[in-house]
Amino acid sequence: MAFPDDGKMKGCQPKLFGTKDKKVVKKTDRASCSTAKCGSSNSKSPSSSPFRKLSEVRSIRLSHFLSHSSNSTKYEHIRIFVSTWNVGGKAPTAELKLDDFLPADDHSDIYVLGFQEIVPLNAGNVLVIEDNEPAARWLALINRALNRQVGTDADIFQNKPSPSLDSTSSQSTPGLDASSSNCSRTASGSVIFQKSLKSIRKSYMPSRRKQLKFCNCPVEMAKKSYKDACFRCPQAYANEMDSSEEDELDDRLNDIFGLSDDGVTSAASAYRDQLKYNLISCKQMVGIFVTVWAKKELVQHIGHLRTSCVGRGIMGYLGNKGCISVSMTLYQTSFCFICSHLASGEKEGDELRRNIDVLEILRLTQFRRICRSGRRIPERILDHDRAIWLGDLNYRISLSYEDTKKLLTKNNWDALFEKDQLNIQRASGRVFKGWSEEKIYFAPTYKYSCNSDSYAGETATSKKKRRTPAWCDRILWHGDGIAQLSYFRGESKFSDHRPVCGTFIVEVEMLDGKSKRRSSNTNIKIGAEELLPRSKHNKGART
Repeated sequence: MAFPDDGKMKGCQPKLFGTKDKKVVKKTDRASCSTAKCGSSNSKSPSSSPFRKLSEVRSIRLSHFLSHSSNSTKYEHIRIFVSTWNVGGKAPTAELKLDDFLPADDHSDIYVLGFQEIVPLNAGNVLVIEDNEPAARWLALINRALNRQVGTDADIFQNKPSPSLDSTSSQSTPGLDASSSNCSRTASGSVIFQKSLKSIRKSYMPSRRKQLKFCNCPVEMAKKSYKDACFRCPQAYANEMDSSEEDELDDRLNDIFGLSDDGVTSAASAYRDQLKYNLISCKQMVGIFVTVWAKKELVQHIGHLRTSCVGRGIMGYLGNKGCISVSMTLYQTSFCFICSHLASGEKEGDELRRNIDVLEILRLTQFRRICRSGRRIPERILDHDRAIWLGDLNYRISLSYEDTKKLLTKNNWDALFEKDQLNIQRASGRVFKGWSEEKIYFAPTYKYSCNSDSYAGETATSKKKRRTPAWCDRILWHGDGIAQLSYFRGESKFSDHRPVCGTFIVEVEMLDGKSKRRSSNTNIKIGAEELLPRSKHNKGART
């Protein structure tokens, strides 16, 4: 897979993993074993007839029909772009450019984009009702940035203002205006948008989006017996007409708003077919918001899509702090993307609260099962082949404001990094054990004065309000077959945080040969059952 010249990217340029030039790896041990068995079997049994006896036919396991022709694995390299940004509770306007969050010269295969504080973290948003409008706005802006050749600036905030807009914004997305009649008020009295975010995102998602949640294991994947085949999972052979409770709710909303069965108008459906990148997943938990986008040609190879939320805010479980995790498979490789906002505070000992948040997220995050008796699909973060953790981790620099400022003026990043709390905690083995982070060659990303390049401490009127600059916004990764190409910050003045970005080259495993994703799981289930022996006395041979 060809990539653009990475020499222009800011930040690190490490060596790639050793398997970069290794395109095909033969799994000869399994193949030779099976060959040896076949050879010994043929030498012992005299073949007096070219036909097998009926008893021999009945004893054949279904796995012989499911096994693929070539026991070899091919590795492909894909490019993943990751970005995280704490936007300080501000809703974006149509004029906001995302070049510092989503560089125009980047052409990755997958984009993982995480936000923190997309809404103000007040009691109304945390305890009463979740405001989806800012999330819808960010989706529209991201779509405009990724699918530049299709959309134009006039396409996103072109209609009349929604009643939910604040004083900083004067326009609204078309999706929001469609639901202006379905509004509610928060505890603070502001009118907010109440339509399901699931309905808004459909215009950016692939038309067969439901298949992303199902098992997409190739039919030819070798199994020990037919009982281990993925199609035995109810989720794996659910057809497109099957609906979960969430989908049924969306269908009722479609009737209310006059949309098609797919949740979009015919015009929006035609627009979606032209997109270069499709939205794979998006999820909001109060102020945390994560989106995953993929090139259109990769969508058919993505499956087992699941999300999990863990609240670590008020009382230890509300969603003003915590994480959203997205799990999925691409070909035969499992991925987990974790977007988090950890405990704040720069007092001594606050870093231990952040450590606890990380440990609890690792302990409590669990994804629902999809393949119940076949290929093992990860249910925990650390079970995935590749994991990337992004977000406002809130770790500070253990120096006084004066000492930090002196090192900042000299651009002495190494001396500052030695006092970075996350670096210290990781080195001591207290948190993120086994995770990696690339070296930092950019200035601390927090805290800036509004619409300024100056840190807030320079303009603070009292020491209480003064914040020591820190690298709060970070990206880490876990697993083999992953190398980071760049690690840099953007310079947008939209928030008191600067966005942080990273690009990765990741190795994915593909079955060599003609392994195809199932287009109709139901048909495969029926076809496999037709191969089973019908005789009652032969049940024991199948167990």
